[in-house]
Amino acid sequence: MLAAASVLAASVLAAVPSAAMVAPGPPDAAARAWHAVVPRVDVRGAELVNARTGVRLWGKDVSVPRPMGSITKVMTALVVLRAGDLSREIKVTRGAIRYVRKRGASSAGLIAGDVLTARQLMEAMLLPSGCDAAYLLATAYGPGRRTFVRKMNAMAMTMGLTSTHFTSFDGMPYPTEHSTYSTPADLVGLGEQAMRNPLFRRIVAQRSYHLAATALHHRYKWYTTDGLLGSYRGVIGIKTGDTNAAGDCFLFEARRGGRTLIGVVLHAHSAGSSASFFTAARRLLNWGFRRI
Repeated sequence: MLAAASVLAASVLAAVPSAAMVAPGPPDAAARAWHAVVPRVDVRGAELVNARTGVRLWGKDVSVPRPMGSITKVMTALVVLRAGDLSREIKVTRGAIRYVRKRGASSAGLIAGDVLTARQLMEAMLLPSGCDAAYLLATAYGPGRRTFVRKMNAMAMTMGLTSTHFTSFDGMPYPTEHSTYSTPADLVGLGEQAMRNPLFRRIVAQRSYHLAATALHHRYKWYTTDGLLGSYRGVIGIKTGDTNAAGDCFLFEARRGGRTLIGVVLHAHSAGSSASFFTAARRLLNWGFRRI
């Protein structure tokens, strides 16, 4: 358990009178005091931060690097946003379609030959987590995917994310399951900076995005992979991720009144649950909002 959590727990336990001074109680009284300050989540790495003050409320292995799957696409989006020119037109290539099919990657269902703007591809990448859209953006904005990944790493360094490294533009396990990695602390920092961008914030706050057919492209409707949007009061983003090595991952932010919490869970797991990252995030948010 991290020092921050230990200090919180110690303060509560210190406030509990000793057994010699009070009437006998249940033997697990100390355990109940501990659980009052430590959220019960089954994750390998996590952090929850008061976004207004920057104070860490809780964390687990916050400095341990782990793969994070498609949370990677948050950095992909920031590189594109920094480059600008979001009205530029990009043609959907057969290479992008082959890429998602060959790797079994998540797809926005893009159709070869369609022409979409970079802005529209951002929607396709961030909502349904389209690796086909990420492929096209990286190819166009590198130019070339290798150059684009170098830009991702350069931006990570300028942002102070010193425990983060990218070898892919979408979080897919290339060349190995652990080649792209970050820490909970770095990912919360990445999320904080991404959410300062108005366009990024608008995109990830949507539950769906409809693109009507035109002479340039087919009709598309994309739905977010963020299962807390619309089901948990105050959630305003951000991004899910999932690979075999990363497990279920979720970078999230929620606001209630004047209180804003941002957090991440890495490799969440729960018996019989296919959405364990949402369960973990919900528990962390419930606990965090009670604390502040």
